[in-house]
Amino acid sequence: MSTQKKPLKRVEALKSFSREHHHGLLLGWKIRKGMSNGIAIDRIKKYADWFFENHLVPHFEEEEKYIFPILGEDHEMIKKALSEHRRLTRLFTEEEDVEKALHHIEEELDRHIRFEERELFMLIQEVATPEQLKKIEEVHDDSDFVDNTTDVFWE
Repeated sequence: MSTQKKPLKRVEALKSFSREHHHGLLLGWKIRKGMSNGIAIDRIKKYADWFFENHLVPHFEEEEKYIFPILGEDHEMIKKALSEHRRLTRLFTEEEDVEKALHHIEEELDRHIRFEERELFMLIQEVATPEQLKKIEEVHDDSDFVDNTTDVFWE
């Protein structure tokens, strides 16, 4: 008997969000790689800030506007996701102990993405109406990810 996990089956409307999640997981990897290679914290922070402003903020806003309402603000999973969005935003905007914040970002962003992928999105795609899924596809900009390669400290 194989112990390999089957890939998650994602409805088309949520695939672009899942692709964005992949880039969020890569951010965590880049932070870990930079720290393990002794890269200056300000270099890692600069990239993390760019990623937050250009990718995470719009991603959070679109999830909150188009996906989360499918379950409603009183649903426990939505409360958890919103709380995690707020916590991650605080970590990205932390100016006092930046190194500690980066460590928390790479851990908590990974956990948050895995929660959304394995639990929240699975439920959303089960209960969403075809109209709701169509609306998500219409409003979500699935443009190709463009990375900031000004300082590739993780290489």
